[in-house]
Amino acid sequence: MKNRQITRLPAVPLVTCDPYFSLWSPADHLYDKNTCHWTGRPKPIRGYIRIDGNEYRLIGSDGPSQTVRQTGLDVTPTASKYWFESCGTEIALTFCTPLLLDDLDIMSSPCSYIDVSIVSVDNCEHDVELRLEFDEAICCNSGRPLMAGGELKLPGMDMVWMGKRAQAPLSHSGDDVTIDWGYLYLAVPSDENTTLSLGHGTMGTTSLISHMAFRATKEPSKRYLVVAYDDIASIFYFGRFQPGWWARSGKDIITAVKEAVDDHDRLLIKCQEFDDSLTEEALKFGPSYALICAAAYRQTIAAHKLIADEQGNPVFLSKECFSNGCIGTVDVSYPSIPLFLRFNPRLVEAMMRPVIRFAKLPVWPYDFAPHDVGRYPYVIGQVYGLRGNAEPIRNLHMANGDVYPKLYIMPSGVELYDLHYQMPVEECGNMLVMAASLLTFGGNTYTGFIKEAMVLFEKWVQYLLKNGSDPGNQLCTDDFAGHLSHNVNLAIKAVLGIESFAILLKALGREQEAGEYHNKAADMANDILLRAGSEQRTRLTFDRPDSWSLKYNSVWDIIFASGLFPDSFYKDELNWYKTHCNRYGVPLDNRRDYTKSDWIMWCAAMNERPEDVEVFAEPLARFLQESPDRVPFSDWFDTNTGIHHSFQNRTVQGGLYMPLLRFYRKEMQGKELEK
Repeated sequence: MKNRQITRLPAVPLVTCDPYFSLWSPADHLYDKNTCHWTGRPKPIRGYIRIDGNEYRLIGSDGPSQTVRQTGLDVTPTASKYWFESCGTEIALTFCTPLLLDDLDIMSSPCSYIDVSIVSVDNCEHDVELRLEFDEAICCNSGRPLMAGGELKLPGMDMVWMGKRAQAPLSHSGDDVTIDWGYLYLAVPSDENTTLSLGHGTMGTTSLISHMAFRATKEPSKRYLVVAYDDIASIFYFGRFQPGWWARSGKDIITAVKEAVDDHDRLLIKCQEFDDSLTEEALKFGPSYALICAAAYRQTIAAHKLIADEQGNPVFLSKECFSNGCIGTVDVSYPSIPLFLRFNPRLVEAMMRPVIRFAKLPVWPYDFAPHDVGRYPYVIGQVYGLRGNAEPIRNLHMANGDVYPKLYIMPSGVELYDLHYQMPVEECGNMLVMAASLLTFGGNTYTGFIKEAMVLFEKWVQYLLKNGSDPGNQLCTDDFAGHLSHNVNLAIKAVLGIESFAILLKALGREQEAGEYHNKAADMANDILLRAGSEQRTRLTFDRPDSWSLKYNSVWDIIFASGLFPDSFYKDELNWYKTHCNRYGVPLDNRRDYTKSDWIMWCAAMNERPEDVEVFAEPLARFLQESPDRVPFSDWFDTNTGIHHSFQNRTVQGGLYMPLLRFYRKEMQGKELEK
């Protein structure tokens, strides 16, 4: 028997298409616990295998007590592959969602694959039957609703489907909720040894059932299954119910599933090639970094939904998972962008598009950027920091599941928002840096988009010039830590926001103004260092000489090659972080032992050598291997205990790709010099 890869994650991604169609195994072995949604709500896939008449449990904790023996698990960016052995056979199950960022139609597809391979390892032949059951709970948020469904035989493909009889698309909004509408589909290539049916599963619930028969020989016998979900409507977007990007031109779910069946071989090859390439790139830093990149990839992408706006432009909307359920949150997009800048900057533009649209409306009269554009799956205007009883809307203290009204249509003069709970410096800096990063990694392709938003960028940079050098009592993206005055890292964000505006001006041919804003950013940076310096590091706040914090925002100075901060600043900061690292990472600041994984790797990207990045990645890999909490990759956790703090399945883990992005940028700069 071969020695198989054994990867341990707190939870293993299985089917990861979007925030609602997201199924995980929260256990070391696939048969230890039932599969679930990222919220932890049960969404069982049950699997049983019969070998020469003996039945064993393969997936989930329900059914026969006897299990096969899991011998390996390998998690790559697009796939999770399990190996099992029993009765002289080896069984391989691969769960692959082809989230290929260079192809938006494939990336946004509602289809995922389960591949099965069975081989004899004892020189004997064996009769094998594999039964997979997909429970009705996948289609509903709670309870046991009445279900509808059916079976279809199409040319070259068999299909089965089910969903609630009573359909109410987008009938709730919030955080700790799962889908309560739409239809689940299974499909296979037509094959006399594979049958699909709608029936009652092992636990008596309505289920979609796949039954595959194999003759195990020394040559692997292979089959596959397409699992898909039609959500009917994906996002309420400024007054319109929009489908997923894949359906923007009217494509229906049967066509999408048929394409997935037909494209199986091609897409699995593409996924394997992408996984190999990304892993090779990450391994230049070390095995720990490669592991955290693989663990973060599908989660980061699938906690978004991609749709088209009325003009057919892509709109990429994040969900704040186990945070507050907001949609399109600016300070959630900001940390996630390294992954997307590396592989498709168009998706960063697609994140910014709804924020720019909302910020131009009369209801948002402020001279700073918004925090969000609604609560998932409703893009109806910012919901963070609402006053609650603002005229003409009252009782806006909405429970989880409630749907906010269309805030974006409110006229000017309606003071919906409590300014005490806004993030002015944070969001202005975020939007400006995101805009500059588009130009840095996407070039002139995005100058038109930038030009259309310049009226906002000009307003936001003025806010930073006025308020950024020593921020008042404001929230920042780390709002779980509360309000904080004189925040040095937030002041650094203001510096990089101003520098970003200079980059925008230069791209638009306004060279003289660009130079002036660069000088303003440099002056502010020098002033910050003078006021923030303490022995061997900078402070958390200007007025606390014994404090310190991760200065993650400064990494953009390196990426933009702006030269705002001296090499000695980065050297001192990195040395300080290394000497204050706990078992599972460097704390966010001196106040508590918790950290944010994304910000750690932003700081790691300040290192000049790839091997020094691995020093910061190793504790995060250890967290994945040892955390007692069986939840999708959390970005907020205790650096001593490995216990997570609320956040899970969040898009911000795209920030773990910052070292990869920084060194990719270094290669770009080298090629530019050669020209």
